[in-house]
Amino acid sequence: MCLSIPSKVVEILPDNFAIVDTMGVKRKVSLDLMPEPVEVGDYVLIHVGYAMTKMREEDALESLKIYEEIIRKLEEEENQG
Repeated sequence: MCLSIPSKVVEILPDNFAIVDTMGVKRKVSLDLMPEPVEVGDYVLIHVGYAMTKMREEDALESLKIYEEIIRKLEEEENQG
């Protein structure tokens, strides 16, 4: 199973690349497979280094909230065991 975490575009680079922020981790991704233009501030889903689709900000923020809750619960379980 593959989970794609919403990533916020923080910089557009030359040659159709962007820097995205995924829960505090910044990485360079290709925009070559994007079916529509991407701008700074957009949220995208990434697969193996390629931005694949844009998300509405509202949906991205809700997804990030759920991921953060999952991480928090896993950390609590780890600390209890």
